[in-house]
Amino acid sequence: MRHLISPLDLSVEETEEILLLAEDIAKDPTRYSQVCKGKKIATLFYEPSTRTRLSFESAMLNLGGNVLGFSSADSSSAAKGESVADTIRVVSCYADIAAIRHPKEGAPYVASLHSSIPIINAGDGGHQHPTQTLTDLLTIHALKGSISNLTIGLCGDLKFGRTVHSLINALVRYPGIRFALISPEELKLPTYIKTDVLEAKNVPYIEAEVLEDVMPELDILYMTRVQKERFFNEEDYIRLKDRYILDKVKMSYAKEDMLVLHPLPRVNEISVEVDDDPRAVYFKQAQFGVYARMALIMKLLGLSL
Repeated sequence: MRHLISPLDLSVEETEEILLLAEDIAKDPTRYSQVCKGKKIATLFYEPSTRTRLSFESAMLNLGGNVLGFSSADSSSAAKGESVADTIRVVSCYADIAAIRHPKEGAPYVASLHSSIPIINAGDGGHQHPTQTLTDLLTIHALKGSISNLTIGLCGDLKFGRTVHSLINALVRYPGIRFALISPEELKLPTYIKTDVLEAKNVPYIEAEVLEDVMPELDILYMTRVQKERFFNEEDYIRLKDRYILDKVKMSYAKEDMLVLHPLPRVNEISVEVDDDPRAVYFKQAQFGVYARMALIMKLLGLSL
């Protein structure tokens, strides 16, 4: 039995298998419509979510399976004080696989220690978000043809952004990757990631506070929102939330084939005027998320056509 708690739980080869399977699913989803017939996924979301929860549920339904679960801690026995360990012991009796989102870092890992079914980390605090990483990799792979030899700009909240942390850990395993880390001083990438991941693997990176300074060099621009729920001080949030707003003027600095990704939801860090730019692929990215999760569910359940 396998779990997915971190992107590094999958080897590069296994990740490639999932990406290729997801691309095949994208070409003809109906071929896979009965692969999970009789199977159930439990979506255990202790924290609000739209895209991640619904994409997991859509993925299982598209595979012919069924869905159960809850969408907030208040609607589960967590409100009565039940532990994650006890919840997953019970849910293991009801479902074949589970996706867990939790505000506490490490909660999905704890669940995996007590589970008799595969556990997928659907986001734990500011720590990891491995299925968003699979979605990001699939988007790049499908639209660029390769994940190697790219300059990736990560912009916005690099301190608390679990999508950024997961993506960096996954991308450093590919050759020729370079990073531009664009953020205000208060939201810079944590030092331990720069030291233990980027510098330890000799991955080149630069840090910048002005997006336009690095935009011409980028192959991928990964925008993130400043997350109000991660701040203890609302004044800091208000001061920083509009620091980076991608608009047509900034896009004019970019290469003609640069791609703009965003894990969504966006607030106002990407102007709606950018939505019609063919380089803006964040809504395609959301669709790829369903295919990536379909492929992952099949992989963890050991299923094929």
